[in-house]
Amino acid sequence: MLRSLIFRGASCIDAKSKKGAPESGFEPESEPRQSGDVISRFKSRENNISTEKLNSPRQETLATLEFKYTKKELNSFLTWRTAGLAHKSSVWLFKAAEVFWKHTKGTISKNSLEQLRAFLFKKYDDFYAQSKVLNFTKGFLKYQAKLTLDPRYLAFDMFLEKPRVRKIKKKMTARVVTKDDIEHVLAVIKQQMLRGAIGEEHARQFAGVVLFGAFTGQRPYSTIKQLRVEQFREALKLEKPVVHVEPAQDKIRMEHYVPLHPQLAGVMGGLCDGREGAESMFILESFRKWLQKRRIPLARCYSHFVTSDLRKFAEQHGDIVGWNESNRAYILTHGVRGIEWSNYRHPLPESVYDVYIKYWQNTQLGN
Repeated sequence: MLRSLIFRGASCIDAKSKKGAPESGFEPESEPRQSGDVISRFKSRENNISTEKLNSPRQETLATLEFKYTKKELNSFLTWRTAGLAHKSSVWLFKAAEVFWKHTKGTISKNSLEQLRAFLFKKYDDFYAQSKVLNFTKGFLKYQAKLTLDPRYLAFDMFLEKPRVRKIKKKMTARVVTKDDIEHVLAVIKQQMLRGAIGEEHARQFAGVVLFGAFTGQRPYSTIKQLRVEQFREALKLEKPVVHVEPAQDKIRMEHYVPLHPQLAGVMGGLCDGREGAESMFILESFRKWLQKRRIPLARCYSHFVTSDLRKFAEQHGDIVGWNESNRAYILTHGVRGIEWSNYRHPLPESVYDVYIKYWQNTQLGN
């Protein structure tokens, strides 16, 4: 009896609640929506958002971001970057640092880097000249990012990108050095000696530098300047004379053998007479300064002769005599970084000499 009364009461309550509930989840028409309250709440919220935007700090972009640096910081990077490099290898780094400082004046920003980039494209037509300064700048940005633990420095890299332009012509060196050029330099040395402008010993030294550089193509400052008298004495004792170039005497630290042409062997023997074994074989710096004063013109291009032209001659004349590519690469230590050189090839000194003489034996320079 009691249970039936409870069920009947519950059924009545459910019926009343269903009767008063809105259909499909909407409010009944007798209770219209409060639209005024909704609009006022929306406006209030919009006003709050606007106030927050005004009170929040302005968002920083690359267009407004600036970093200051000092000359001391630039010199610190330069010291770190040039550590262990040969003098000639570091010269361009000092020049790049000078250009970078001149156009940024201690400020790294969008404007300063764009001005630097525009200057480089206007000043230099050569791809490599532009790249040297741009790469130096990228290196400094990376250095500062790590030093200050601020990666935002790296974002400025985008202002240092080179434009992607279509090449009109494949670049080839405009500097052509011929056999006539080498013989002309030797003739000028002889004339200067006969006139008393340079001493006989200096003339012999200068001629020795020209002949050794032209016949062997060794790098002037990395190798020729570093060679000692005792190395040539040891080479001249051999039936097939080759100079043993030590790793520290080569730009890429490659130990190799350099054959002495028959004409060259006689000249080198004379230069060794009466000298200490540890003495430098050539007075290269004196020769360079003499060339600067004389300004001996080249026949095939509008320029004057410099020490690096000796290596160019060996490379270019090698094409004329059909010099074997492998032998050439080994002696010049140029293009020898592949796996075949590091893991497989190891030419013997007598083989290096035999192959070299096969192509160069008929070449004579000067009288």
